Amino acid sequence: MTAPAPSNDGRKVLGRLSLPERTYIADALRAETVGGVLLLVAAVVAVIWANVWGGSYDTVSHFHLGPSSLGLDLSIQHWAADGLLAVFFFVAGIELKRELVAGELRDPKAAVLPVVAAICGMAAPALVYFVVNTVGGGSMDGWAVPTATDIAFALAVLAVIGTSLPSALRAFLLTLAVVDDLFAILIIAVFFTSDINFAALGGAVVGLAVFWLLLRKNVRGWYVYVPLALAIWALMYNSGIHATIAGVAMGLMLRCTKRDGEQHSPGEHIEHLVRPISAGLAVPLFALFSAGVFIGGGVLADVFSKPETLGVVLGLVVGKAVGIFGGTWLTARFTRAELNEELAWADVLAVSSLAGIGFTVSLLIGELAFDGDELMTDEVKAAVLVGSLVSALIASVLLKARNRKYRALCEEEERDDDHDGIPDIYEQDKPEYHLRMAAIYEGKAAEHRRRAEAAEVAGAAGDKGERPA
Repeated sequence: MTAPAPSNDGRKVLGRLSLPERTYIADALRAETVGGVLLLVAAVVAVIWANVWGGSYDTVSHFHLGPSSLGLDLSIQHWAADGLLAVFFFVAGIELKRELVAGELRDPKAAVLPVVAAICGMAAPALVYFVVNTVGGGSMDGWAVPTATDIAFALAVLAVIGTSLPSALRAFLLTLAVVDDLFAILIIAVFFTSDINFAALGGAVVGLAVFWLLLRKNVRGWYVYVPLALAIWALMYNSGIHATIAGVAMGLMLRCTKRDGEQHSPGEHIEHLVRPISAGLAVPLFALFSAGVFIGGGVLADVFSKPETLGVVLGLVVGKAVGIFGGTWLTARFTRAELNEELAWADVLAVSSLAGIGFTVSLLIGELAFDGDELMTDEVKAAVLVGSLVSALIASVLLKARNRKYRALCEEEERDDDHDGIPDIYEQDKPEYHLRMAAIYEGKAAEHRRRAEAAEVAGAAGDKGERPA
């Protein structure tokens, strides 16, 4: 995804990351991996709960609470989808802003690959869904369901199968997910907005303007921003535009560039604080109250027989892999870029298959696409679960086949023989590094010479002791 400075061989596809970018991505993915495992557990619990104690699951999910006078008398499931996911999209907004101003997307040349790959990775699943439902005579309402990638769930799969990706592949996967989230946000805003309440929308816009002004004036204090953010969210919800858009808008307003004397930008600092809440609480709770699908009574059979659900499954499994891999290959082909010599196109295919796990946002879009049709909503959710599971299994097989290579690359990336806290691969052009290594090896050589001399003395003494009197 990230390329070093151009050489005579041209740009590198999935080249080595810069050290700051590598550090940031490692920290971000560490939190997402933990959240992904919790998400996986929540999804399993939801399915078991809905199938074993379905009555209680429905009772809890549809229990209403909230002030009706403010238009917020919502079910628990609704609060999870519109409220908790606003936190998830707030973090997504910060990630997107950082990528645009300080990450890989700030350089148009470096941004071409992940952007094209992500666009193709969303267009191909939609096309697969369109073809399947055109042939089968199904509804086109669910075309956007298989277009999303769930980075947390993908990382949970990596954790479960016990493999680690080299930093270039991890960065590629993360940037794909960021661009994917951007287009998912646009899809939700454009295609799933009902009648607009312009008074509430105007209030939300005013709130966002105040939020932006306070940030520019460097006003600090959670007690200022949290109540304002809740008011903006409530107004956005009542406007008819999906409430998660409020989270994205506020995330995009945060400054993600460092100033003199700052160790971290405000955006990175707030993301560091909010990401655990998003990954560890908001998203798993959303999964708990959205993934509870009854899978008995022929529901799984319907997944493969109805065009809407079959389109979702094939979109995630086939469309995602073909779209991302094809977009990456075509970009490299037409820009004359070369694949990193440490990787193979099989690695790109494996990551492309892993991106077919479209859990969180796919479930959300499924609820929006078939709002009012409870049976179809549940069947589409089941299709998302099946498609994500099949994609995970295919990716696991492909990734495990290359696990030995990945382990060697990761060990090389982490090697720090001079013990200065910086991986050696980032210091090959620094004289100080080579001088430190020379001193280390000279010290080892001196130690071995001392041991050799001691062994010679011991051997000579032993020979004298063995002579007859």
